[in-house]
Amino acid sequence: MDSGVKKNQEEIDRESVELLVNIGVKRNIAKILVFLTRSQKATSREIEKMTDLRQPEVSIAIGQMLKHKWVISKENKTENKGRPVKVYEPAVPVKALLDKFEKEKRSEIDKVLFDIQKLRQNLS
Repeated sequence: MDSGVKKNQEEIDRESVELLVNIGVKRNIAKILVFLTRSQKATSREIEKMTDLRQPEVSIAIGQMLKHKWVISKENKTENKGRPVKVYEPAVPVKALLDKFEKEKRSEIDKVLFDIQKLRQNLS
């Protein structure tokens, strides 16, 4: 411990959400990603409760995550006669997702640096 103060899991998760937002991930998606990384699977209702998001926010974020293939959904049959409950879980390990983010950001940086170099040539 460097400073003698140990961060609790909630602080680490909050920081992780902020770091994901800083690299361009939408806040609601970041909250769900961090939560699912910890829990490994959860229902929509559990996600709502643990991330402090409303049902429409969770639905929209999960829809985008499914589209990107960051999560998968499975149906669990309920004991009642109601609809089956969907359970969401990460589709890829968090390391693979972070590697993807890193590759995308490096590509963006390379493009910006190329554009700057081109501007130097054009304006010199």
